[in-house]
Amino acid sequence: MATNMPQKDDTNSFKTAKELFLLGLEFFENGAYEDAEKYFQKSLEIIPNRLSTLINLGATLLELHKLDEAYETIKASLKLDSHNAEALLNLGNYYSEQEDWGKAIPIYDEAISIKSNYTEAYFNRGTALQETRRLHAAVADYDKTIETDADFAEAYWSKSHALLLDGNFLDGWELYEWRWKSKSTELKSRSFPQPLWLGKKSLKEKTILLYSEQGLGDTIQFCRYAKLVKELGARVLLEVSVPLIPLLRQLECVDEFIEVNKPLPNFDYHCPLISLPLAFKTQLDSIPSYQAYLRSDSNKVVEWKARLGEKSKLLVGLVWSGNTSHKKDRRRSIALDTLLPYLPSNFQYVCLQKEVRDVDKDALQRSSIRYFGDQISDFADTAALCELVDVLISVDTSVAHLAGALGKRAWVLLPYVPDWRWLLDRDDSPWYESMRLYRQDVDRDWRKVLMRAVNDLHKLSIKN
Repeated sequence: MATNMPQKDDTNSFKTAKELFLLGLEFFENGAYEDAEKYFQKSLEIIPNRLSTLINLGATLLELHKLDEAYETIKASLKLDSHNAEALLNLGNYYSEQEDWGKAIPIYDEAISIKSNYTEAYFNRGTALQETRRLHAAVADYDKTIETDADFAEAYWSKSHALLLDGNFLDGWELYEWRWKSKSTELKSRSFPQPLWLGKKSLKEKTILLYSEQGLGDTIQFCRYAKLVKELGARVLLEVSVPLIPLLRQLECVDEFIEVNKPLPNFDYHCPLISLPLAFKTQLDSIPSYQAYLRSDSNKVVEWKARLGEKSKLLVGLVWSGNTSHKKDRRRSIALDTLLPYLPSNFQYVCLQKEVRDVDKDALQRSSIRYFGDQISDFADTAALCELVDVLISVDTSVAHLAGALGKRAWVLLPYVPDWRWLLDRDDSPWYESMRLYRQDVDRDWRKVLMRAVNDLHKLSIKN
C-alpha cells in the first residue's frame, strides 16, 4: 500500500476530478479496490462522462466482483468510444468473469486489432482460449504476452499449465518455476542460505530438505519423489503440515519429519516438492508411478471398521466438494442436491469429507450418507476409510490423491478443463494406476458425468 494516502473520510478535501482520479489510480495499483472505487465515483460526480475514469472504475468493479455495476460502467465507457481498446478489454474481462468465453474471445480480438501490442489483452485472450481447451492458441498468446513484456510472470505461469495439461512436461516443469513470481499463486519462495537443488549436484552423503508448498493433495501426489531422492544417497528431511504427518510417517525413504513452522535441523540443499519433477526431468513415460506408495494404519482400519459396523452392501465413499478457498472451486465441486438423485439405493454411502458446507447440510441430513465429521481427525483416519470402501467417488480433492496413493479404486469427477495434472481426453491417470477419470463434456454438465459413474457402479455391483 502506498504511503501518505488520505483517510477514507477525506474525499471532500479534494476539489478536482483529476486529483480524485489520480488517487483512485494509486489505490487501484496497490490493490485497494474499495478505496479506488470510492475515489473514481467521487471524480465522476464532478465530471460524469470522463472516459478514463469510467474505464478505470469498470476495471475496479470487476476486481470487486460487482459484475452488474461493472457492466453498466463498461457500457457507458463504450458509448463514449466504442473503439477504445481499454474499454473493450474490460468488456472481455466481464464476459470472462461470467465464463462466457464465446463472447470474451471476439472482444479481446477486437481490442488487439486496435492496439496491436496490448499485453493484457493477449494474456486474457490466452486464458480464455485455455478455458476452451485451445491450448496451442493459448500458448501462442502467452508467448505474445511475453514478447511485449518479458517480466509478465503470470504469462509464464499460465503457459506452464497449458503445456503440462497438453502433456509437454519438460517445457512445462521449467516454466512452472515462475509460480514464485506469480501474484495469483500467493506463494512465497523460501529464503535459505543453502542452495536450491534441481538435480544437478550430487546428493551422496548430503542432507536435503524437501517441503510442501501448496495444497494437501499436492503433497500427497509429489511425496513419491522422496524415494528417488533417497536413492541418490541423501539424508531426506520432509517438512509438511500437521494433518499429513501421521499418514506420511510410513515413508521409509524419509529420515526425519518436521512440522511446518517448527525449527529446521541442519541441511545442505533444499527443494520444494513440486520442483522435484523438474529435477528428475519427468516426462509422461517416466512418472514414478507405484501401485501404492502409502499405506493405511492397520489399527486405524480396525477402529473405523468397528465404527462403520457390518457391511451388507457395497460401500461407496463420497467427496463432492473441496476447499472453498480454491480459486476454481465452483468448477470442481458439486452441490450435494445435484449428486443425491444419482446415488442408487442398493449401495451404502459414507462421506469422506471432514467439512460439509452449510448449503449441503440439509441435503446430507435427508440422505442415507453416513457422516463422521470431527471423528476424522487427520489423514490417517481418512486413509483408513479409503481402505474400507469398495470405491471412492470424488471430485478433484486431496482425498482423491490419497486414495490413488493408497492404490485404492478411485473414480474422480473432473470439469471440462481440469487441473493440469489430469491431462485431457483420457480416462486413466499416469500418476495413479488405480484411478479412473470421469470428465465433463463441452457442455460442462455434471449430470452426464454422474450418469456414467453410476452406470459403472452398477457394473461393479454385478461383478461383486
